[in-house]
Amino acid sequence: MRKILFILLITIAVSSCKTKGIDPTSQTQFIDSTHITNNFYDDAKVFDLPLSKIKITGEIENPGFVDFSKLPTKSIIVKETLLGENNENFRGAFKYEGYSLLDILDQTKVKKKNRKEFKPIIDLYIEIENDKGEKINISWGEIYYPNHLGEIIIANKVMRIIPVKTGEKWELPEQSKVIVLSDLITERNILNPTKITVKSYSKSFNTIKGLKPLYSEKIDIYNDLKLVNSICQNPNDLQNEKYNTIFYGHGRGLHSTKPSTGVLLKNVFAKNFNLTKKNIQRGIFAVVAKDGYRGVFSFSEIMNRNDQSEILLLCNPEKRHNGIFRLIPACDFFSDRAIKGISEIYFSCD
Repeated sequence: MRKILFILLITIAVSSCKTKGIDPTSQTQFIDSTHITNNFYDDAKVFDLPLSKIKITGEIENPGFVDFSKLPTKSIIVKETLLGENNENFRGAFKYEGYSLLDILDQTKVKKKNRKEFKPIIDLYIEIENDKGEKINISWGEIYYPNHLGEIIIANKVMRIIPVKTGEKWELPEQSKVIVLSDLITERNILNPTKITVKSYSKSFNTIKGLKPLYSEKIDIYNDLKLVNSICQNPNDLQNEKYNTIFYGHGRGLHSTKPSTGVLLKNVFAKNFNLTKKNIQRGIFAVVAKDGYRGVFSFSEIMNRNDQSEILLLCNPEKRHNGIFRLIPACDFFSDRAIKGISEIYFSCD
């Protein structure tokens, strides 16, 4: 009798697991081929991606290797497309699972080279390198300041998102992969990362804390230290955009709930900086105010977004204090990179 009862309980448990989309006899994801659930992202097999040892180094006190055993995993869905002019460069839709850069870098103790000159962390970025020497840059702001946290991951699992009508199966990666969810063109999604280097922006600026008035009559824009453009007014050939914003700082909290009107920074840059693979992967902008306050943005987070959370450039000629130019990064939760009194912008792609 006890044996019969035990078998009955096991049968009920297995049936319950299958109803919930779990395969009790396997460590892999249950494949919902009969569409029991409303989830579109459990219909195909999950494949493991071998994960290499990853070293963290650079401007930090505690270099070493990532201990993935202590980190939670996160899943994201992406449509991967490489740079090109036709649909042949679409590489497929996938669900990836892995470890977010936010968690990977969370216990890293930053030790900036320029900390005496500029203490804030918003001029930091990280360089990720793979086993083939391919490198990408990601700003610190992309990792720790966005409205949606944890959406840059190093993936160790992948699943195809297969079109129901065509059944098309895209080629799968065979190694771990960096996935940057906010990128439209996914050239930063490189395979088999092995090294993460924390860096601060290398150019030095004269920092004058409390400068009043914080005013610059123009913005000089440089490409590898060569002056390529100067802006002294709102560009007349660009359309104004109005963003409703909750302006909230990491230090002082709420600043304003007033809407902001300006032009898209990517449109200002479009005349001087092209969308190339190298720029997407390696490009860095440093936005500098008259008082030396500065922030780093990757080329891709300004020029290559898929989420329409764009960065506005505001021009207010009537403001003789904290003017005339400032940024409104709609992609950021905090306002720390809403730099005001902008005097210079530098682009580099090393």
